[in-house]
Amino acid sequence: MQKMWMILMAMALVLTSLQLPSVAEAAEAEYTLRFATVAPNDTPWANLLKKYKKALKKKTDGRVKMKVFLGGLKGDEQSLVRQAYKGKELQGAGVSSGAMATLVPEMDILELPYLFDSFADADKALDGPARPIIEEILEAKGFKLLMFSENGYRSFGTKGGFVKTPADLKAKKMRSQESPVHVETYRALGASPVTISVGEVLSALQTGVVEGFDNTPLYTQAVSWYQAVDHFTVTEHIYQPALIVVNKKWFDSLPADLQGILLDLGKKLTKRGRKQVRELGPALLDNFGSMGVKVYHSTEAEKAVFKKATKGVWKVRESKASPMGKKLLKALLQSTGNK
Repeated sequence: MQKMWMILMAMALVLTSLQLPSVAEAAEAEYTLRFATVAPNDTPWANLLKKYKKALKKKTDGRVKMKVFLGGLKGDEQSLVRQAYKGKELQGAGVSSGAMATLVPEMDILELPYLFDSFADADKALDGPARPIIEEILEAKGFKLLMFSENGYRSFGTKGGFVKTPADLKAKKMRSQESPVHVETYRALGASPVTISVGEVLSALQTGVVEGFDNTPLYTQAVSWYQAVDHFTVTEHIYQPALIVVNKKWFDSLPADLQGILLDLGKKLTKRGRKQVRELGPALLDNFGSMGVKVYHSTEAEKAVFKKATKGVWKVRESKASPMGKKLLKALLQSTGNK
């Protein structure tokens, strides 16, 4: 009896020492989602994607394996859009709406200057009447929207002085995102826009190819563009959403239950992602001082001058918009009360 007891105890010790895989670990992934963004590690975008990846593995019991490539490892935003469209090297991407306009022109309508007066206005429009229209537009071009994130409000980083009036930009060579709306906005303000991809901006600033740029405090610091400027003017002239999308053919190949999980996770994480970006704002502006960059907050009167100067950009964009683009713009304007 004592011998039998010792045998049973030994078997128990062996069994408890074995690291049996969980259901998620034991199951071999049936689908792979290769996903990329230019956002560097340890940024809100990167953290959001890591949370999404972890939740996706858990909710699908390991049936969907997500590989995330950060920091522009797979190319600039325009390249990521094209790769996600093809669905071979990448099945998904997290990009600004302006970059999405590379293949889906209507998306740069979301970045018209002074379209959204506040974060609340943006959320109300994008989560409300504009969302189904955006989804329809994207799906027609081969993409499926999982969720919104954001880059935030863009402002001016410059050398040699603040941008308090449009006159301060006159003939100034400014880096522009590769987006018609951004280029047209600079022209309306009298600047000389130079379209440069993200990876080449810092060197262009350092060598004098351009004298400034516009972007958010978050992105300016994340990619070190602050090193090449000495002034940052908080004009908040363009609110820039981010789109987390996947290739529609890849999405359609998934069983209905997995499709539902991907979309549900996106909706749950949207608010968290925005909150993380917005909470960093004040601290990031404070950081500029220690980096040798002076900060100026535009007054409401100064912003009104910029808004008036760029109003024509809306008319130009509307005149070139597709029927669905016009429908999207109408929904945005009705939601925000802008005219």
